[in-house]
Amino acid sequence: MTRFLVATMLAAAAVASGAAPANAAGQCAARADIIKALGDKFHESEAGRGLINPNVVLEIFISDQGSWTVLASDTKGQSCVLSAGEGWDAPTITAAMPGA
Repeated sequence: MTRFLVATMLAAAAVASGAAPANAAGQCAARADIIKALGDKFHESEAGRGLINPNVVLEIFISDQGSWTVLASDTKGQSCVLSAGEGWDAPTITAAMPGA
């Protein structure tokens, strides 16, 4: 089973349990529920984040085994799985804010 399918199923389970509105996409749920599932099932923790806009943050979660998940999280506590996979490689990258 692919990582993306498993991550989608975790998010769908959170939606089905009432953690998010019934009309939410199958890949969206409460941020806390998705993060807990990523930690419990895949041992992933947050590796970085960046602003998409003032209301949405892009978050990347990775594990020591190389699995990864990309979330978009809003200011209301909802997150959606954008992508997930295997084989994460983490070279050291230093990002600077514009004008810094």
